[in-house]
Amino acid sequence: MTDDPRKPKAFRLAPDPANNKKASEPAAKADQPKAEARKPRAAKPKPKGRQPRALAAPEIRFEEPADDALLPAIARDHTISKRFRWGGILVSGALGLASLWAGLAATQLIEDLFARSPALGWIGTGLLAVVLIAAFAIILRELFGLWRLKRLGTTQADATRAISADDATAAQATLTDLHSIYDARPDMRWGLAQLKEHSAAIMDPADRIKLAERDLMKPLDDEASRIIARAARRVSVVTAFAPAALDIALVGAQNLRMMRELATLYGGRPGTLGTMRLAKMVAGHLAVTGGLALSDGVISAVIGKGLLGRLSARFGEGAVNGILTARIGLAALELCRPLPFLTQPKPGLSDFMREVVSFGGDGGQGNQDKPDKSD
Repeated sequence: MTDDPRKPKAFRLAPDPANNKKASEPAAKADQPKAEARKPRAAKPKPKGRQPRALAAPEIRFEEPADDALLPAIARDHTISKRFRWGGILVSGALGLASLWAGLAATQLIEDLFARSPALGWIGTGLLAVVLIAAFAIILRELFGLWRLKRLGTTQADATRAISADDATAAQATLTDLHSIYDARPDMRWGLAQLKEHSAAIMDPADRIKLAERDLMKPLDDEASRIIARAARRVSVVTAFAPAALDIALVGAQNLRMMRELATLYGGRPGTLGTMRLAKMVAGHLAVTGGLALSDGVISAVIGKGLLGRLSARFGEGAVNGILTARIGLAALELCRPLPFLTQPKPGLSDFMREVVSFGGDGGQGNQDKPDKSD
């Protein structure tokens, strides 16, 4: 044996045919996608995109608010208006029969006068013509009174629309109506001249309405307050001294007189039918606003104001009726005033408390602790 280490030798093993076949199959399968990937492919045509089209510019529309939206919404029962009104048919039929009866009676009277004497017949014919002319004039007066009263409401609605919607057309219509209402009155000429002088330099509709109220409504509001105070004081005295059977009729007559004076002051000048229509409007206004409701505190304050109110319940009733009359007058003032209250202070019921209770012996000191607004 030798001391040199033996060098390793390489041995070559004969390959197994079965193993070589199994090993070559996965490699062939792995190389097959790569070979296929290398094959050039035909480029697929890209789908053509949609051509952009021009879009029309959106149209912007500004909707004007409806006229009814400017006024306070009042819930109405439409079933009542659609109901068949037998009362109206009854009144119309009665008036028709009365007209026929009057015509036949007048014709029979003229025929009898002519049968007695031609002179009496012609005298009767002349008197009948006078009656017909007077009736026609009264009808025209009532119709014009209703129209004037309606014009005040239209002017007030135009002024409200001019302020709420900033409508220059409504403002100009309001000023035109004011000129037509007060142009023939000597006491309003100075106010109309001031309004005409300053309105040309003012373009804002609301400012023009405020200017008209400042120049025209201030003296009318002061006179309206005096009319309401006189009527309330008169009703208090009538209730206190008149018999119980007549006080209702007298109080009603005083209230109708007050409403007619207020409407005439503001340019309405209604007749009998116009006054009755105004009374109906005032009643509806008070029903909506609840103006006739008096609290217990107000009643106790009124009844306890004067010495006579403490001694007699009749004077207490007179004071309460006077306050109700003042409230009716305030409602009539709001309806007859052609412009809403903007710059001028709105009169309240407390402003007339002193006038109502001063008859009770306190010498008109009922509101002595209340500071004067004019200061």
